[in-house]
Amino acid sequence: EVGDSGIDWRRCAPRSIPAGVAVGFLTGLFGVGGGFLIIPALVLMLGLDMSVAVGTSLVIIVANSAAGLISHLNGASIDWAITAAFAGTAIAGSLIAGHFGTKVDTDKLQRWFAYLVFAVAAYVLVDTILLR
Repeated sequence: EVGDSGIDWRRCAPRSIPAGVAVGFLTGLFGVGGGFLIIPALVLMLGLDMSVAVGTSLVIIVANSAAGLISHLNGASIDWAITAAFAGTAIAGSLIAGHFGTKVDTDKLQRWFAYLVFAVAAYVLVDTILLR
């Protein structure tokens, strides 16, 4: 049954747990940002539209980040000034990009995201093989 948001819940629900396990495993194994893995999983495995996948991934990243912060509060030394500066500018950049993102064609946005993923993968490959 397709919900109001256009999501086919009968298709999406049974795939969400394996997709979450796969993304969590790869994120933990390689230490890559979850957003690079979450959005393709949501779009390709669960069939979400790109705009829904972006919003959903951001909520997932907030939950994962909060859990990571809580788990490291006792043993980690955190520079709160740098954290606040980085988070503040990241929030500002995200708000600006979100404003422009609503004006960009979804197919074009999806294509540019794919280019970015391939560029990051190429950098990691070159860094791993040639620069070490």
